[in-house]
Amino acid sequence: MVSPAPLAADRRSADWRDVPGHTDPLTSRLSSTIGGPVGRHALIGRNRFFTPMRAILLLAVLFLILGWFTKAGCIQQAPVGVNGALGLDWSGNRQYVAMCYSDTVPLYGAERLDEGAFPYKKSWEEPRPDGSVQQRYMEYPVLSGLYQYGSMLVAKAWHSSTWLPGGLQVAIYFNVVAFGLAVAWLATVWASALLAGRRVWDAALIAGSPLVVVHAFTNFDPLATVFAAGGLLAWARKRPVLAGVLLGLGGAVKLYPLMLLGPLLVLCLRAGRIRVWAQTAMAAIAAWLVVNLPIALLFPRGWAEFFRLNSERGADPDSIYNVISSFTGWAGFDGPLAPGESPNVLNAVSLLAFVAVCVGIGYVALTAPQRPRVAQLCFLLVAGFLLTNKVWSPQYSLWLVPLAVLALPHRRILLAWMTIDAFVWVPRMMYYLGVGNKGLPEQWFTGTVVIRDLAVLVLCALVLRQIYRPSEDLVRFGFIDDPVGGVLDQAEDAPPRWLPGWLRPRVGVR
Repeated sequence: MVSPAPLAADRRSADWRDVPGHTDPLTSRLSSTIGGPVGRHALIGRNRFFTPMRAILLLAVLFLILGWFTKAGCIQQAPVGVNGALGLDWSGNRQYVAMCYSDTVPLYGAERLDEGAFPYKKSWEEPRPDGSVQQRYMEYPVLSGLYQYGSMLVAKAWHSSTWLPGGLQVAIYFNVVAFGLAVAWLATVWASALLAGRRVWDAALIAGSPLVVVHAFTNFDPLATVFAAGGLLAWARKRPVLAGVLLGLGGAVKLYPLMLLGPLLVLCLRAGRIRVWAQTAMAAIAAWLVVNLPIALLFPRGWAEFFRLNSERGADPDSIYNVISSFTGWAGFDGPLAPGESPNVLNAVSLLAFVAVCVGIGYVALTAPQRPRVAQLCFLLVAGFLLTNKVWSPQYSLWLVPLAVLALPHRRILLAWMTIDAFVWVPRMMYYLGVGNKGLPEQWFTGTVVIRDLAVLVLCALVLRQIYRPSEDLVRFGFIDDPVGGVLDQAEDAPPRWLPGWLRPRVGVR
């Protein structure tokens, strides 16, 4: 991100690079607090130390620090154990009142990590509401589980040391996990800034997103975003095998990075670059298998726990299906279920709804007058998955942040959506607190979920508008086509002969 010399000054000037102080009214007004926007004749990118990339990463560090403080209330200790032994102070429902809840803390005991157990090998029994017993294993995909295991080993080694600062083992574990997640998010910001091309300052929206403050340390999702962003960066640099490896590893953390192969498929089909996509897809499958096969062969029941649990769980509180039930009293597609019974109809409906989203996105990608950008289709796919899926855990919104910024770099619109999405955490915690504990009724929470979903739908509509009106796309500028495109960048349409006419671009070859 540093200009090496006066060479190419015409492309590094304020006329070529996007300067938010000139192009964005909000940024221009905010810049008045530090002296106003950069001058019209300034040469951008000449400072060798305080570059845009370093400024953005510094902003990301500041917001990650804020994110750690929002969770710090849940690792406070107090004499709550036997004979005044120190333990986590969650008295008075602190995790909800202070809104500091993080899955990391309770999972340390719930997943038997405090016992030093290896994930997927260790099993335990949990009682069901009907009195029966369910055998349980680690519920996360392989790389997520191994990350928890590695963090536990570090935490136990730290706790046993006599020369390091002491504390509760679970608190040390949380901080070890948080440090790794912070590094992963910084790498996500770095990769996204490179993907932004001339609009490098758009990555500041990722670094300073309100969702980072709320959810950077809620779960392990920054591990998935870094593989997704890294995979797209490798694709943009025309390294399809490396892109596939990173997306495959991301699929071993959370499944969504593997979904990004879908937009690449239809775009490569349109451009006649299907062999390049095949390299990426084969590398992704190979990387996923290398990580998963050893665990699946050694501990098949533990490995399958993630899939079993997701097939048996009902509609998540944040899902559209639960929102409808909340306001109408609807019992759901499957009605009351027995413990351990899968909501088969709900599973089928959510799957078919997502398939319909994929078909619609594929139609847009193949028939739009100008080939859509990779980031645009990736955002539409992931947003469609979250909107139609039966599970939308609050931290999943982090998946959308880099993709939304790369797809639709309108700062005020994105900040409005991120703020709404982050605010959903407040009524969610108050709903979990319970009305009897001066919490909020369910409808206050599900009402904000409706607003969040509408905001995401608006973003999708704006992305579709820019696909069909590429002249309004802020990313495409002069000779710039698609910074994330890789082999698709500047590529002409060359669909295969067998593709029917109604699936071909509506306008002739560019």
